[in-house]
Amino acid sequence: MDRSEPLAGIGSIRTRLAVLVGVSVVVAALVGALGTDVGAPLWLTIPATIGLALLITRWLASGMTTPLRQMTAAASRMAGGDYDVRIATTSSDEIASLARAFERMAGDLATADEHRRRLVATVAHELRTPLTAQRALLENLVDGVIAPDDAALQQALHQSERLSGLVTDLLDLSRDDGRGAPVRPAQVRVRDLLDRAVGEADLQGRQVTVTARVEPQDLTVTADPGRLHQVLANLVDNALRHSPGGGTVELVAERTDAHRWQLTVADEGPGLSPERADRLFSRFGAGASGDGGGGTGLGLAIAGWVAGMHHGTITALPQDDGTAGARLRMTLPVDPPFARPSRTTLQHQEPTVTTPSPPAPTTPTAPPPTPSTALARPLTTIRGWWPEHDDRPQPRALGAALGVGLLAALLLPEHTPGLGLLVVLVAGGLSLWAASPRRTHALSFVTAALAIPLALTTILRADFGYAVPALMTAALLTVLACTGARSLTGIAASALAWPASALRGLPLLDRTLRAMTRGGQLASTLRMGAVSLVLLLVFGGLLASSDAVLGSWVDAVVPDIGDATVFRVFTFVFFAGVTLAGLYLAINPPAVEHLELSDHVSHRVPAREWQVPLLVVVGVFVAWLVAQAASLLGGHDYVLRTTGVTYAESARQGFGQLVVVTVLTLALVTGVRTYGLAQTRRDERLRTSLLAALCVLALLVVGSALRRMALYQQAYGWTEARVVGTVGELWLGLVVLAVLTSLFTGWRRLGRVVVLTGAAAVLVLTVGNTSAFVAERNIARYEATGKIDIGYLGSVGPDAAPTIHASSLPAAAKECALAGRHDHDDALLAWNLGRERAHEVYRQYPAAPRSLECSGTRWE
Repeated sequence: MDRSEPLAGIGSIRTRLAVLVGVSVVVAALVGALGTDVGAPLWLTIPATIGLALLITRWLASGMTTPLRQMTAAASRMAGGDYDVRIATTSSDEIASLARAFERMAGDLATADEHRRRLVATVAHELRTPLTAQRALLENLVDGVIAPDDAALQQALHQSERLSGLVTDLLDLSRDDGRGAPVRPAQVRVRDLLDRAVGEADLQGRQVTVTARVEPQDLTVTADPGRLHQVLANLVDNALRHSPGGGTVELVAERTDAHRWQLTVADEGPGLSPERADRLFSRFGAGASGDGGGGTGLGLAIAGWVAGMHHGTITALPQDDGTAGARLRMTLPVDPPFARPSRTTLQHQEPTVTTPSPPAPTTPTAPPPTPSTALARPLTTIRGWWPEHDDRPQPRALGAALGVGLLAALLLPEHTPGLGLLVVLVAGGLSLWAASPRRTHALSFVTAALAIPLALTTILRADFGYAVPALMTAALLTVLACTGARSLTGIAASALAWPASALRGLPLLDRTLRAMTRGGQLASTLRMGAVSLVLLLVFGGLLASSDAVLGSWVDAVVPDIGDATVFRVFTFVFFAGVTLAGLYLAINPPAVEHLELSDHVSHRVPAREWQVPLLVVVGVFVAWLVAQAASLLGGHDYVLRTTGVTYAESARQGFGQLVVVTVLTLALVTGVRTYGLAQTRRDERLRTSLLAALCVLALLVVGSALRRMALYQQAYGWTEARVVGTVGELWLGLVVLAVLTSLFTGWRRLGRVVVLTGAAAVLVLTVGNTSAFVAERNIARYEATGKIDIGYLGSVGPDAAPTIHASSLPAAAKECALAGRHDHDDALLAWNLGRERAHEVYRQYPAAPRSLECSGTRWE
């Protein structure tokens, strides 16, 4: 068996997949059954089972996709004109056959490309003689040998020189795609470059207006002025040919940041289809399109070549707004990284700098994609929105994850969650913080200020039910700090990225393990140890069971491996896996902001189809407001007379519906902002006005819901569920207010506000000791009315025990609420402040006598 490709001997890809699935299912079934047998909870068993199945699948699938990756890399190289590709494969399955066919296709394309380059060379050679004669004639006109007709002859000379340079460039293009062509850098004032292009365009006599705009006006860049003028002349000529009479061609040069600038040429012609854009900058690409423009595509091919020579790109931009015309944009460095002569040298000579040829690739990895041959499209692939910023092996990260898993296996099993869990969480959090390149950002400190007290609920609150949402919120804050997401879509993608890292990080895990076992010594030792252990267990078990004396010796030497040990193994796998996935997310965070829905929606709802439904919803809200006003003015008697229920009962019945209405309103606002089409400013203003009205109405709904809950709690007392509902509705009100603000400000940090305010709400409910608060409110109600539900008070969590014990309740009521609750774990690893305080109280209340009546609601 080949260790790099275990299933290489199987000649069918379908059989390989069947074996891979079968082995993975068997392994998962065995591990799952083992976890169930030892009593491991599902939250430990399921991740460990999936993780082990993934590792087995990854190992068995090694080598299966290697030819596919090589063909992907080769296709990228072929798109750049490099057809010298080889696909390495040793198998005989369908993928290997495809790889061999791919190699043959690459050879055929190389032959065809060679023929095309020869055609370019021939055309350039044949055009050189007549162009030289034309240039000589124009020189005689300028020198006065022949009388000139007007000043335009000077511009004719410039055009002739440009055509001569074009022929030279055609020869360059026919020689290895122009590699090794000379570059003469100089300081170029962009305004002068554009003015010259506008002047030459005016002399062509076309009924098209050419405008130029430069920002800033004094923009100066380092480039080859001749090459830049050549590119600009080609782009302007192409735009003039495709623009209708009376149209406008716009030239815009602007600086995008401190290191790059861009030049955009826009016309009002028929525009570009995606099919034409895909081959726009390749040789003969435009001329083959049949657009009637009259070009061969050589000018645009040269434009793409010159852009690459200056370490930049040229791109055909899509027309997302539905307007006609094409927009070509060239993005270049302000100061390209070729060797530049000094300012003094530039004034006295024109040194030649040669762009080096790229080295031949030594690995089948794909080169970085260049946008110069296609329309700019959203990043929809995994590699597109989740690139590996650091693909180096990460042995420290692997060691940290294994350390956290080992720590959890030692501290957590056989103990109630408490101090030991906090130690594990702190270790994992510190490892993620140390691995993240964003650890010094302000957002990291803000999220840490919220996540640390949330993690402290493991030792502050006796009821672990409050620690679960606190830890989940802390995990969400962690991924927010790692990715720096701002929008709701980005934060949702960040939350999903943590479990997805278990898959996305497998290639990095492979590279790390290979780097750690480089040289073969460690890998050989591990294999030798694994085989020896298996043989020892098989033969030792059989022989020990066959002989009683040997069996007694084995029992005395071999420790008893019980369920607790297996449980620790599951704990180790779970925490090590979660930490390792989190470390990958911290090291290589996904580009979640590229997943903003509003930027990638291909179909939007027409204006009328969202305006009418919004008006209907606003009308329903207005009817609800009228009913609320009638209830408020009519008072309790009016409500009782018209509905037959008391005001408090009406409040109880309506709170849940109002919460749902608030959530649905937020969903409706988000949906219309994302999918609603607004073609005019009037549509935009109407959309903003309707959505703002919905948000204001939703705030009134929030206020009504809170008032109803207050009335209901005054009538029937406080419970933990009612407190959670109140805090949750308050948080929804803050979210609605943030959405309302973003409608007028275009605020893109809405997601952060939602998460941070939500974390603050969870912090209030958990660290704020909701159980003690509910007990205090019920005891205060007892002091005012003499009524209290002792049965419910006894069911409140242990965190309320000190409050009940120190209250003014009768001794019998305290005994009913606190007696008989003495379950306590004295181990240091299970230490918890809330449980310690509750235990001190419970010790003072032995089991209640059976004759004690605890079912009443009134205690004197």
